[in-house]
Amino acid sequence: MTRTADHLEFEIKDALLADAGAQRIDWAAREMPVLRLVRDRFAREQPLQGVRIVACVHVTTETGNLARALKAGGADSVVIASNPLSTQDDVAAALVAEGIRVYAIKGEDTVTYNRHVRIALDSRPQIIIDDGADVIATLIKERKEQMGDLIGSTEETTTGVNRLRAMQQDGQLSFPAIAVNDSQTKHLFDNRYGTGQSTIDGILRATNLLIAGRTVVVVGFGMCGRGVAMRARGLGAKVIVTEVDPIRAVEAAMEGYQVMPMEKAVEAGDLFITVTGNRDVIHTRHLERMKDGAVVCNSGHFDVEIDLAGLKLIADGPKLLRPFVEEYRIRSTGRHVIVLGEGRLSNLAAAEGHPASVMDMSFANQALAVEHLVKNRSRLSAGVHILPAHIDQDIARLKLMAMGISIDEMSDSQRAYLGGWELGT
Repeated sequence: MTRTADHLEFEIKDALLADAGAQRIDWAAREMPVLRLVRDRFAREQPLQGVRIVACVHVTTETGNLARALKAGGADSVVIASNPLSTQDDVAAALVAEGIRVYAIKGEDTVTYNRHVRIALDSRPQIIIDDGADVIATLIKERKEQMGDLIGSTEETTTGVNRLRAMQQDGQLSFPAIAVNDSQTKHLFDNRYGTGQSTIDGILRATNLLIAGRTVVVVGFGMCGRGVAMRARGLGAKVIVTEVDPIRAVEAAMEGYQVMPMEKAVEAGDLFITVTGNRDVIHTRHLERMKDGAVVCNSGHFDVEIDLAGLKLIADGPKLLRPFVEEYRIRSTGRHVIVLGEGRLSNLAAAEGHPASVMDMSFANQALAVEHLVKNRSRLSAGVHILPAHIDQDIARLKLMAMGISIDEMSDSQRAYLGGWELGT
């Protein structure tokens, strides 16, 4: 624990990295014009004045701009990491220098991660911005007496939204939770274009492998999987998709991808990328049958998609080959399997996460979701909500304006036609 002269508490790697972090946050801000407009309005109107917020997020340059927007709106924020390997230490230092309490260190162990969650809850938050629902889950399991403080929460990821809905089904969600992930200006763009590019970026930075000519197996064809498959094919890969959802499987087939069960794909793949949000989608029985030198990595939120615990039982290793690149030797076959980023989010462990331009819309959603909770406190029912459609539309309009793109508008007669029923053949 470190303490500055003004008694600001924090736990980061190195406060001397602040200048470098601030410069990188400023660079990302150039690609985040929508969030900048939200921040400017927040600074004028102070809609979050005095609101206690915990933000459990990937502490990246883009998140740095979200934290600045919340502070501009008057919030009292605590920022913690949502993944042990995703923190950018210079960004954490920069936010501390700007007066924001941060508890995040790249590479922190699970004990430290959980301690930071509890430190954040000690601030008795009124709003929780979550990325994976760990803070909300800890609050419900360990701090029920604090739930009366809560105005509500927002959730960034598909995995977290799934957990919130499970909490609601179990009768545990006694406050409104906004599924930011379900906003169209989030999941249609961040999940697809952000995950698609950043996952490939992380793989390339970690390995410097040539993608062209390789067989890439994309496990899951949700929005994230679609983005990964699209980018891998664009680099010249032969792409196989595995799925459990028949509708998504049909879509993948009609997009021109090979679709097959993992039991068959496992023998063809050179590079495996999991993006399902589920556990053990690459099991030890799959790892045992892979080609010698096959590479496996994950871009789903938690490190459960690849059965690493099982791998350690059947293999020798890991042997560190490069940063974030570990090799295991399967004892029964003598073959080698290479795991990237300890099975955690490869795009954040080995790279910088999503590009700022796509996170612009995601974090505009987050900032406006927080404002929506504050403005509607006591009026929103307990349970999972999505942001009103007009907020989604406003974010899209602002993004188009920033991109220099204009679109058509319907005439009054067209609106009347779409709202009527009398005209026809």
